[in-house]
Parts: sequence; C-alpha cells; structure tokens
Amino acid sequence: MENKGLKSCLLVGVGIILIVGIFAAGVGTGYFAQRFSNPAAIVSDPTQCPPCPETSIILPPGQETTEEILQCPECPYIDPSGSTPEEYQELFAPFWETWEIVHEEYVDQPVDDLALMRGAIEGMLSGLGDRHTSYMNPEEFEQANESLEGEYEGIGAWVDITGDYVQIVSPMNGSPADQAGLQPNDKVVGIDGEDMTGVPGDLVLQRILGPAGTNVILTIQREAEIFTVTITRGNIIVPTVEYEVLEDDIAYIALYNYGENTTEQLRETLTNLFIQDPAGLILDLRNNGGGYLNTAIQVVSEFIDDGVVMYEQYGDGQTYSYEAIPGGLATEIPLVVLVNGGTASASEITAGAIQDLNRAPLVGTTTYGKGSVQTWITLENNAGGVRITIARWLTPEGRQISEKGLEPEYIVEFTQEDYEQGLDPQLDKAIEVLKDSIK
Repeated sequence: MENKGLKSCLLVGVGIILIVGIFAAGVGTGYFAQRFSNPAAIVSDPTQCPPCPETSIILPPGQETTEEILQCPECPYIDPSGSTPEEYQELFAPFWETWEIVHEEYVDQPVDDLALMRGAIEGMLSGLGDRHTSYMNPEEFEQANESLEGEYEGIGAWVDITGDYVQIVSPMNGSPADQAGLQPNDKVVGIDGEDMTGVPGDLVLQRILGPAGTNVILTIQREAEIFTVTITRGNIIVPTVEYEVLEDDIAYIALYNYGENTTEQLRETLTNLFIQDPAGLILDLRNNGGGYLNTAIQVVSEFIDDGVVMYEQYGDGQTYSYEAIPGGLATEIPLVVLVNGGTASASEITAGAIQDLNRAPLVGTTTYGKGSVQTWITLENNAGGVRITIARWLTPEGRQISEKGLEPEYIVEFTQEDYEQGLDPQLDKAIEVLKDSIK
C-alpha cells in the first residue's frame, strides 16, 4: 500500500524558524464567502438600517412570512439557517447568537469581523487539545512556508509557540540567538521590558520581528533563573549541513534541518568526506528542529541499509510502515549520533531508527519528544492556512516518544559554563565512543 505521508510531503518539525515561520493557535472563513456570495445569509432590519441603493430585495431562508427584507452588507444580523449546513444548525446556533450579540451590544463598535473570524478558527482548533494543530493568518502562513530554506531577517532560532510562553527549541549555529547564548528550553517571558504572560505565541513572535541591525531585548526564563539579553537581529541564512574531518580521521557532519534540499546536500557531503577515507563518522543532530517527513526517511536511509525505519498511525486505526531506501552512502562506516533537547521530530525519526536498529549509539541528552505528523492546508481566498496533526509516528520498535523523547546510551550534559569556555563535552564523548567502536 502506498504510504500516505510521502504523498503529501508532510511536516514533522516541532518548531519553526524564529521570525520566519509562525504557527498561531487555532471557524469562520466561510462566513465572508457566504456573506457576499449568499445574500440570504444576512438579514437586515429596515428599522435599524437604511436601505442600501446597491442591494437587492430578498427572502431569507427560513423566513415564514412573505415580507421582503432589505439585504444590507453593513448590518450584522445573521440567519443561521442560511449560513450553516442544516445538520449543524442546532449545534452552531449559540455561535451565531453570540456573533449577533457582539455586533449589537459590544461597547466598541464597529467590531473587527476579520479578527473575530480568525479568533473563532483559533478557538476551534485549540479545542482539540493538540498544541501542534493551529491556524496561521495569511502573513504567518507565507512566512512559515519559507522556514526551511533561503534566508530572512531575525535572530535565528527554532521555537515552539504552543505553550504558555514562546520556548526556544534550538538556536541556529552562529546566529544572533546562538551568539547571545540562548539555549534549548529557554522561555521568552518578556520583550523590550514588557511582560509576555498571557500573550499568544504568534503575537510574541511578531514583537520579535524586525529588520537586520536593530535590537530586541528578550527577558529569558531558564529554569529558576530570569535574565535579559539584547540581541541584534541579522540576515539569517538558514543552514542545512556543515562538515569537517576531525583528528584521528573522524568525519563530522552537523545536520540542522530537514528541508527540500537536505538529502542532496547530505549525499554531496558524504561523497566529499569519503574521498578522504575517514575511520568513523559523527552525525550531529543537536538543535535540529525537524522538517519534512519524506526528507527524514531519505536521511535515515543514508545510514540504514534495510528494514523498517518508522511506523505511522492514523486516526482511523491504519498503520503504515516506512522502509529504508536502498543505496545509502554511509551504511557501513562506524557511527555515533549526537542529540540533545533541541533534537526534535524529523531528527528524532533519524535518531530513533538508528538507535532501535542498533546501527549506532546516541550521545548527549534526552531529545525533545515530538512523535506526531502535521500537514499544512492552504485556506481558500488567501485566508491563511491550518496546520493539522494527522498521524503519530513510532520508532521501529514501536516506541511512542511524544513528551518522552529518546534517551541516549551515553548521557552527557552541556552546561552554560562549557559553552562560555568553548568546550563541548558531548562531542568529546562521541569521539571517545567512536574510537572504542573502531578498535
């Protein structure tokens, strides 16, 4: 049976590039289409609204009398039977009643119908209780679709906006966020001196937006510590792959995301490294926020020669298996994989398969723990888009890692003191483990 996930090029990234892809939380886009294409959806009260010269006379659906009522786009009175499918009229009656009350009674008139519509979508999706299912307005949706490639102006970090505060998943290597010392799990609790408690994550991100060369002051909560940091926004080139040959002929590859071009760049990197005949390879997935599902399958297939690398479970009970794609370039070389709390989603698919199939050990700290698959759906009429969780994924041994993550065989912390002193004890341990396996 054909795998459903590969057909859609679904996203399994936990976060998005800060100030580029923005996921809002998140019913009502149909209202505007119905309002202007189905005049029966609006019932005006001639005593409240003067006749509009450009409108026609209509009989609203459900109207028992033959009295003609003027349709006026400026009047908010809604006939639920004309706006809602018959099978949902009773269910949505409170919604339309509330809509009418707001337009009649709210103190500040006129109300912003667009904001109400978007808020209704956000509320509906938040009712699912899934922090990875959300609504994006048109600007956010456009930015989110640019988040896995190219360049942008911002601070350069992968984030999760679905909690009480915007949380850093991982800073990009060499970015302003990285240079400022931001770390995975840091929470942005204030911006430019203003408390962000209770402010939706998408609005917090908008506050951090700004052109290169300008400053933003972030108040960061790191465990029990709260401090401020000033970051100068820059022009961020989204990284994918970096590599080098370390001492003792050990090849090192850092993979930063799972975008459209990641597999091609990884294969080119492996080819260039193997010309130098390395003795072993370290794959660094630390602070990799994920990306496309099909890219994750392609990447893990470079290191696994055969077998199931992931299972995908859908809400209807069906389970699909993904097997390694033949022809991987690094299926035999001794391997160690570096992970940490910023290793999320698509990168966890890679690490989980490598761990379950005993291809290589993991070194570092427990990964982020995102075991679900999302698809992005564009709404009609440039109304934005929704990100919907459509499936959950399991490791080859059937492990569900949501909220748990993957625990490495070798637990090694990376402290702030290590960072400030230019040390990397996790990489040091990976080199040690790899040398032992080579022997």
